[in-house]
Amino acid sequence: MNREDVIKYCLTLRDTFEDYPFKEDFDSVTMKHRKSKKWFALIMNVGDKVYLNVKTDPNYSELLRSSYDYIIPAYHMNKEHWNTIIISDKVDISLVKELITQSYELTQK
Repeated sequence: MNREDVIKYCLTLRDTFEDYPFKEDFDSVTMKHRKSKKWFALIMNVGDKVYLNVKTDPNYSELLRSSYDYIIPAYHMNKEHWNTIIISDKVDISLVKELITQSYELTQK
C-alpha cells in the first residue's frame, strides 16, 4: 500500500474529496467530507515515510498502538483521538482500510 492507494481508497467513500490546504506544501493532503468539510484523513510525507492520520475511538487507540508497530500516536494532532499509520509494505491493507472507514464514520457528525 502506498500514498496513492490510500487516496484512491478514501475517494471510494461517499461524498469525499481531497484537499491541499497548506500553502507551499503540495505533499500533504487532507481527505474531507464534501458537505461538512471535516477531515477524516491526513496524508503527509515525514522524512522518507508516508504518514496517514486517522481518527479512532480513544478506547481502541492504545490497543492499536500496542498491537502494531506501524501505528503510533498521531503526528501533530490530538493523540487521544487520532493515530498515525506509517504506510509501508508491511501494513495490513484490510486494517488500514477499516481504520480509514472508521475515521470517516467518526467524523461525519
